[in-house]
Amino acid sequence: MINYVWGALVLGGTLAALLSGQPDVVTQALTDGALRGVELGVRMLGAIMLWTGLIRIADDAGLTRWLARALEPLARRLFPSVPGDSPAMGALLMAISANVLGLGNAATPLGIKAMSELQRLNPEPRRASPAMCTLLALSTSSVTVVPTGVIALRAAAGASQPADILVPTLIATTYSTLVALVADAYFRSRSLRR
Repeated sequence: MINYVWGALVLGGTLAALLSGQPDVVTQALTDGALRGVELGVRMLGAIMLWTGLIRIADDAGLTRWLARALEPLARRLFPSVPGDSPAMGALLMAISANVLGLGNAATPLGIKAMSELQRLNPEPRRASPAMCTLLALSTSSVTVVPTGVIALRAAAGASQPADILVPTLIATTYSTLVALVADAYFRSRSLRR
């Protein structure tokens, strides 16, 4: 659907330029946009490599595993149907920890692994289990301590202090996670009443 929206915008802009007698504006905009995109990509690549490297060092030092152990009591309450000693609980904890640390590249495969482990525990394979829904809510709204992607984007765009968003991001993602968990609990209770 979004492809149609973008296509309509591009065609509309091109048509407007042609009707106003300024087709060179379209060519210039395409050239300038491509150049800015490449410049931003190259700048962002360096910043992403730096932050990903720092987080990877922290991960290799055991930060993700430590965070997973610290989150285990909370995870047992959020996922009561998942046995504490199952591979699903370990995968859940690692996925949540990666999200909290802003490891988007690592969080995605860990989340997929957690979902596949939860599917093995699912008594109704054709429907998402409550634990799967909770994991999805947590993954999409996750509390993020170090938003590496946004910091990299701000650094690439030339922000003087790209990491000054740490506290606002932590506050915003904490609230988004609380809202997601409340919505998850609400919809779960509604489905149980049916």
